[in-house]
Amino acid sequence: MGVFGGPVKRQLVRGALVLFVVGLVLAGWGFFVEPARLVAREEALPVPGWPPALNGLRVALLSDLHVGAPFIDAAKVREVRARIDAWRPDLVLLAGDVLVGHEPGARAVAPAQAVEPLKGWGAPLGVYATLGNHDWWVDGEATTRALEEAGLRVLENEAVPIETGRGRIWLAGLADVWTRKTDAERALSFVTDDAPVLAFTHNPDVFPDMPARFSVVFAGHTHGGQVRLPLLGAPIVPSKFGQRYARGAVVEDGRLLFVTTGVGTSVLPVRFGVAPEVALLTLVAR
Repeated sequence: MGVFGGPVKRQLVRGALVLFVVGLVLAGWGFFVEPARLVAREEALPVPGWPPALNGLRVALLSDLHVGAPFIDAAKVREVRARIDAWRPDLVLLAGDVLVGHEPGARAVAPAQAVEPLKGWGAPLGVYATLGNHDWWVDGEATTRALEEAGLRVLENEAVPIETGRGRIWLAGLADVWTRKTDAERALSFVTDDAPVLAFTHNPDVFPDMPARFSVVFAGHTHGGQVRLPLLGAPIVPSKFGQRYARGAVVEDGRLLFVTTGVGTSVLPVRFGVAPEVALLTLVAR
């Protein structure tokens, strides 16, 4: 031990220092770099039964702005809007949680102030919103008013017809399952023909109960777990289904769900392996 004790000890110390530095770098990335990013995600989304005449319909999806969270201020919301506008999508969907929670570093922002950068936003087929759990926990009525005064149409358990020029579609907005009653049947009662129905809601946990009449269900809420580790995936996802609906496209029993990882953070201002995103989905026949 006298011969090898010194070198072994020095190696252990060096190893511990390397691990400490790596830990600092990873923590810095997770708390200061990745939460400040914004990825513009584009992909084709094959939709079961989608009419070929509507191939190429482009839907921009954003969720979980959490305005007032670290790194999410008016300038960031304007950046989100600019990224989406650069795509020139046909339809824009905001799937809830405009407002922030109570994580460290967050500051409360009034609904009218939070949505101010979205005023006058337009798209050929419209800009629509539905509310999330944080919006209702703070003030759902005020958030609804603020969004509609900004020019966004808020849908809750209702559907509206949209004429695309290549055929009609319906858009159904569904209430958040944590704070309201999600009523897909009520939304479908507005639908008067057999045109495709797109649905969007905040929380994807409703997906197993969604009728096959919906061509696709868009959602947010999960943030992709915010932290995604190699081999383990996302250890913590705010869903009773764990990682099943954490992010991206999910096909079950011939039905389609797409979950965006969102823009802001909740509980802790950290993201690791799950960059903030806005998504452009080009709908094509499956």
